[in-house]
Amino acid sequence: LWVLFDGGLLTPLHPQPQQTLEAEPRENVVPVPGRRSSAQRVKRGWVWNQFFVLEEYMGSEPQYVGKLHSDLDKGVGTVKYTLSGDGAGTVFTIDETTGDIHAIRSLDREEKPFYTLRAQAVDVDTKKPLEPESEFIIKVQDINDNEPKFLDGPYVASVPEMSPVGAYVFQVKATDADDPTYGNSARVVYSILQGQPYFSIDPKTGVIRTALPNMDREVKEQYQVLIQAKDMGGQLGGLAGTTTVNITLTDVNDNPPRFPKSIFHLKVPESSHVGSAIGRIRAVDPDFGKNAEIEYNIVPGDGGNLFDITTDENTQEGVIKLKKPLDFETKKAYTFKVEASNLHLDHRFHSVGPFKDTATVKINVLDMDEPPVFSKPMYTMEVYEDTPVGTIIGAVTAQDLDAGSSSVRYFIDWKNDVDSYFTIDATEGTIATNELLDRESTAQYNFSIIASKVSNPLLTSKVNVIINVLDVNEFPPEISVPYETSVCENAKPGQVIQTVTAADKDLSPTGQRFSFRLSAEASNKPNFTVHDYRNNTAGIETRRNGYSRRQQELYFLPVVIEDSSYPVQSSTNTMTIRVCRCDSDGTILSCNVEAIFLPVGLSTGALIAILLCIAILLVIVVLYVALRRQKKKNTLMTSKEDIRDNVIHYDDEGGGEEDTQAFDIGALRNPKVIEDNKIRRDIKPDTLRFPRQRPPVEDNTDIRDFINQRLQENDVDPAAPPYDSLATYAYEGNGSVAESLSSIDSLTTEADQDYDYLNDWGPRFKILADMFGEEES
Repeated sequence: LWVLFDGGLLTPLHPQPQQTLEAEPRENVVPVPGRRSSAQRVKRGWVWNQFFVLEEYMGSEPQYVGKLHSDLDKGVGTVKYTLSGDGAGTVFTIDETTGDIHAIRSLDREEKPFYTLRAQAVDVDTKKPLEPESEFIIKVQDINDNEPKFLDGPYVASVPEMSPVGAYVFQVKATDADDPTYGNSARVVYSILQGQPYFSIDPKTGVIRTALPNMDREVKEQYQVLIQAKDMGGQLGGLAGTTTVNITLTDVNDNPPRFPKSIFHLKVPESSHVGSAIGRIRAVDPDFGKNAEIEYNIVPGDGGNLFDITTDENTQEGVIKLKKPLDFETKKAYTFKVEASNLHLDHRFHSVGPFKDTATVKINVLDMDEPPVFSKPMYTMEVYEDTPVGTIIGAVTAQDLDAGSSSVRYFIDWKNDVDSYFTIDATEGTIATNELLDRESTAQYNFSIIASKVSNPLLTSKVNVIINVLDVNEFPPEISVPYETSVCENAKPGQVIQTVTAADKDLSPTGQRFSFRLSAEASNKPNFTVHDYRNNTAGIETRRNGYSRRQQELYFLPVVIEDSSYPVQSSTNTMTIRVCRCDSDGTILSCNVEAIFLPVGLSTGALIAILLCIAILLVIVVLYVALRRQKKKNTLMTSKEDIRDNVIHYDDEGGGEEDTQAFDIGALRNPKVIEDNKIRRDIKPDTLRFPRQRPPVEDNTDIRDFINQRLQENDVDPAAPPYDSLATYAYEGNGSVAESLSSIDSLTTEADQDYDYLNDWGPRFKILADMFGEEES
């Protein structure tokens, strides 16, 4: 710190050599006002830095720190020294006349390492500063008054067992509050006070390492090590601090499991249940945790297949369990070996040897009083339905296998009403029917039989019995749906129109076989036949072609089906075959009779409308015809005078057969016939009509033959009304050369008629004569 005083220099003085401040001369150039380039030479002054004071001073007098002095002090008492800043007046004092500075109390460097103060020289008379205020520092000089401390102790560390020498364990660190920059007060050295020869510590870093090889956790697991930290570099007079490090050896798998004995003896009752634990064995492993986990296995050998062994995870014991039931009467003792081995192996210790051990287990089976044993685990029996009550259908057998054999009693385990269908003999174990059985109602019965010892009824055993009810053939087979099929009008002979199958309510053990055939009355008809495929199916085939819906719409085909059981059952099933209209590919277009007369493409509503219109037109036509006939009737029923007058005044022959409009045909009526007959001649007679057989008309029947046939029937039938004897043209008039043209008196047959006389009637009848002449020839 350089301090320049104008007009004087404040110089610190100190009697101790170490407190004397060195001064260096220097020159400052201070500008003088009013002169640009001139410089004023300043007097040399002292540069002073700091004072030192010892900490923890315990003297009776105040500790002298140093002295302040100004060049302006001539020693006559005109200068007064003042002190201000950190600790001025409380920690440090100054003699106002001499400038001596003293510390009035003990100081602690660790509490405050230095103090900053300001000093000034003042004129006693004027009270004005003789020099500017100067700042200086008083440092507290350190002494070794603090020992090293372990702030985080005590410590806990671990290292694997069997570690080599020099394996890292832990690192400790001590802290010294003394000044590390002054002397050796804060230089710490580490050492072990307790814990040798197992561990060592680095003096400078505090790293703890193993000092002995192959330390075994199973021998000693916990170690307590006492660590010392000493300052002053470990020299005599240094302060020291200690801490404790608790070191644990962690486990490694360096020990195999060992059985404490070579043979284990177990006693097991023969009544032990399968899967139950029958005993425990244990191998000892001094390791810890997963390194001590043991796996047990049964070595294949005598009796090993009857037992199993598992590991209890909590106790690491081997639990022996029963895999199969034991029987004292069959075998009384078993011997096998068990092997124990570690699950988690450490490859570093493979050279030690195999990490497994073997022991022998001997099991003695104890005889127990056991329940009876059935000869079979389950019984299956068969019986025909409708078997008479009391028929024996089978038997069950149970025995007491104990040394003192006891008799056995049987009874049914009643649970529901189904069990009442059967009874069992308590001594012999025979099962008989108690009611009539029906396979269609219940095809199988399942119940339990219980066997108990006479000497100890509480010891029982149970077996399941299944009784299958066999079928007796009592139902005939029937055709499975459908019962109706169709055939096309254009079907060919031998065409299959339907494949049918059969179903039977009866159940045959070997499967039913069905046969198909036509009934006797249908075998002679040439329409359809049945082809039996001999695989429980049959085909309905056509025998001819040319089926017509106009001729016959439906055919009924009786099919006889027989089964193969005993006794043979058969049934006749009638199939309905409908004739349908199909296209060339056999696709059915329509099967209704009405469709024959309906145009294709019209809906039902449209057809109804058309039929309604036709009906209305027919009604109109009928009304019109009725009115016309009424008008003609009025004309024909005129008085005799009118008719006679008409005939008298009629003197024109007319235009012949070609002229139909020249005269009134009513005038041709015979007046005599009208006079004699007051009623119509074509009234239906009272005689009884005899029914006539009308053969069906074939599609290709000639119309002429049909008319002749109908005419002949009416000619020979006395009960037929004479609708062809209309009186309107029955009389042509008197004096006619051709006489009457009416057919009333004609011969019975047309062959008896001779038309040669028409040639004699003249040229007007030439056309008629030629027409009948050709027909005759």
